[in-house]
Amino acid sequence: MKKNPDHADNLVALRRIEGQVRGIQRMIEDRKYCIDILTQTHAIKGALSRIEEKILEKHFQHCVTDAVKGASEKEKQQKLDEILKLIHRTRKG
Repeated sequence: MKKNPDHADNLVALRRIEGQVRGIQRMIEDRKYCIDILTQTHAIKGALSRIEEKILEKHFQHCVTDAVKGASEKEKQQKLDEILKLIHRTRKG
């Protein structure tokens, strides 16, 4: 399996999310207002969704495109199966 050439932007976003999670932990410890805590958890979910979208886009642009251009039918089918499994997994919730 090939590694994606660049995920630096995602690492920056993940570090930001990590800080947000620590912030929520402090909010809970400090017994902050529930709605404020929920607002922060919602922001984290949105940030994670954006990272997922970027990674999936890069996967299509690089890994899937390379497999489709390649001569190996097995590799093409493997990439399609991976995508289908991902879709099924995410639809379950």
